[in-house]
Amino acid sequence: MNCWKSINIQKEFGLNRVYLMSFLTALLSFLILYLPFSIIHGTHDVKDHGFLPLLIILFFLPAIHRLMHILPLILFYKKIKVQFRSKNRLTPTFSYQCKSKLSKQVSIIMALAPTLLITLPALMMGYVFPSYFAYLIIFASVNIGLSFTDFLYLNQFMRAPRRCVIENAKGGYDILIRRPKI
Repeated sequence: MNCWKSINIQKEFGLNRVYLMSFLTALLSFLILYLPFSIIHGTHDVKDHGFLPLLIILFFLPAIHRLMHILPLILFYKKIKVQFRSKNRLTPTFSYQCKSKLSKQVSIIMALAPTLLITLPALMMGYVFPSYFAYLIIFASVNIGLSFTDFLYLNQFMRAPRRCVIENAKGGYDILIRRPKI
């Protein structure tokens, strides 16, 4: 197997730039989504449960986002290693690493899973439940911001050759292709 391309978003763009673009993507998606939903729902009363429940949900959203990346790997029976830890003794987090090589299709599904399983249902529920649409739009927008790096990886996965194999590397992915027989 030859390495066609190594992808490491943090090295290519820098961590601060990725965080800034992620924040701006979340903000822009909220601005773009809130206006049509408020026009559709008109003057419905928005139920207010306070700021604390919103903070709790947004606090756990990154963990839910990562779980949605793991779900397709579990459904495709791929070996994964999950490592739990806590940052600053306050925020529990975990990381995962796939121990087997992935096909291009599985990698694309893994990258799209949080968008398909969190953002789209939140937008549909925002349409169905007009009293909670503002909270659901915030939830979907933050998830879109978290998915910014997923979209960057997805762009690289889509450009990869059809019969490639994608493998976890340190801080990114390696796209491998079979060596031609001579």
